[in-house]
Amino acid sequence: MSKRKLYAIKNGEGKYLTIERTAPWWDSQVGTAVRSAAVALAWAGKHGGHVVMLVEEPKKVVLTKEQAKIVEDARDEHHPASVLRFSGKDDEELLLNAYVNGWTVEKPKRYVLPMPGTNYHNYQMRGNAQYYAVKITGSWRPDGIALGTDDAVKHGYTVTQSDIDAAPAWVKAIKPFEVTDNGIR
Repeated sequence: MSKRKLYAIKNGEGKYLTIERTAPWWDSQVGTAVRSAAVALAWAGKHGGHVVMLVEEPKKVVLTKEQAKIVEDARDEHHPASVLRFSGKDDEELLLNAYVNGWTVEKPKRYVLPMPGTNYHNYQMRGNAQYYAVKITGSWRPDGIALGTDDAVKHGYTVTQSDIDAAPAWVKAIKPFEVTDNGIR
């Protein structure tokens, strides 16, 4: 969050004071912001209204699933800070920031597993295809066909590192390529 503060003048109707060269006016959508509290107070005295400080919305903290569970559990407690402080982790400040500012759960990295030596021209698919190792309904198969990495992502042939770690040896022997939802990273 920025250390700089901005101030605006607001009236009782929720409108903001807009100051331009011609004349000031009150507007519900637009207002003039200043960096000086003294200037804002002077405008409020001259034109009516009160000074409000504009604050940037803090960024949400990115947490692992385990960290998010700790913060979720703390929301149900009478003294949530004590739950976060004594979570047994070295990330007390991170958890406290997440509790106050909000959080998102990090997405695990995703990979595709192209089978080496399986490139060929597929006339039905009208392009150069390749086989991919895929995990379908809990079973590993060597027969996922795609026209490159983007197509493999589109078909849902992605897996996580934990999937690879628990896979049979033939899957672990394949070099994984990290991808995003839009294709290769």
